[in-house]
Amino acid sequence: MRGVDRDRVLQVRVSRGVATLTLDSPANRNALSRAVRAQLRTALAAALADDAVRVVVLDHTGRVFCSGMDLAEAAGGAAEDQGVREVPELLETLFTAAKPVLAVVRGPARAGGVGVLAACDVVVAGAAATFAFSEVRLGIVPAVISAVVLPRMLPHLAHRLMLTGEVFDAATAAAAGLVDVAVPDEQVDAAVAAQVTALAAGAPAALAATKRLLRAGGLRGSFDELQELSARFFASEEGQEGIAAFREKRPARWVPAAD
Repeated sequence: MRGVDRDRVLQVRVSRGVATLTLDSPANRNALSRAVRAQLRTALAAALADDAVRVVVLDHTGRVFCSGMDLAEAAGGAAEDQGVREVPELLETLFTAAKPVLAVVRGPARAGGVGVLAACDVVVAGAAATFAFSEVRLGIVPAVISAVVLPRMLPHLAHRLMLTGEVFDAATAAAAGLVDVAVPDEQVDAAVAAQVTALAAGAPAALAATKRLLRAGGLRGSFDELQELSARFFASEEGQEGIAAFREKRPARWVPAAD
């Protein structure tokens, strides 16, 4: 009997031209930990290099799609040590991949998790999916993810939702442009299958060229500047207080006391 790989936080399955990469770290809400980032980068590189793969699907186990950066790993680190510095490479790989990438969101997506799905070509979300740019409530700035989020979203909604950090549903995300297909939970698999079939009907070289055409405007902002800003706030006094408050399940110091 084969032992369980306790270090595995990503499931990889390739079948009929579809590489399904499934975030499998439910214990920490599929956060973008070192292990998740490393395994996802490796799996993406393999899928994109495999001529048999026509479409990449990013799915998840557990209730949460992705809760963003792993705050336990971010606690106490200096700006140069923050894992957010690795996120631009991941987002750029998703954004510029020569093959279509589809994200399946069955539950909450927060902060960096919203950035991951925004970097994909097609996003299918169920009714149980919720979204939030929670960074400001943690004393952090949604700097790196803005490069892929802002080209997708209606500016006035992005403006309000990034400033308030409030949670919004799949219907609002679809209206804002963040989600492409919003369906009832029981229809998610069928919607994904339909989109995969449609994407795979395109010729590989034509799809790659079309993606280059669609992405010709480039990413929003310089990743060098954005990652510097993001890492600085992760390590800042406010950022570390926000992370501590989140982990300790208490209001951050800047939250006004209730009357």
